[in-house]
Amino acid sequence: MEQYETAPLLLLVVDGANVVGSVPDGWWHDRHGAAERLRDSLVATAERGLPEHPGPLEVVLVVEGAARGVTGLPEVRVVPADGSGDDRIVELVREARAGDPARACLVVTADRALRARVAELGADVTGPRSVRSQ
Repeated sequence: MEQYETAPLLLLVVDGANVVGSVPDGWWHDRHGAAERLRDSLVATAERGLPEHPGPLEVVLVVEGAARGVTGLPEVRVVPADGSGDDRIVELVREARAGDPARACLVVTADRALRARVAELGADVTGPRSVRSQ
């Protein structure tokens, strides 16, 4: 009987501060709560996927600052950034690609500098609307 290796799930890394900040809904009054709401909304994305990337997906939400205390869920891993959220996102992509150079990574951010940094590592990039409209 042949055994087939399954490809690892697409790694979706979400720039929490950038995505939360993309909608002027008063998030600045409760950064922690805004990050929790984003985390909760990402559960459906982890299960269903995105239009160009059917689920399930491995979803990682990177949080920083006042949102660092947000805990993860089984469907959404939350990674706090001790320093720069952008640097932590780059580390996550680098680690994923080092473990499996063919691993598909998609980073959600509108930050141009971060987009360039992760693209150099072979990750694809999409904007905040891709997960905010889910």
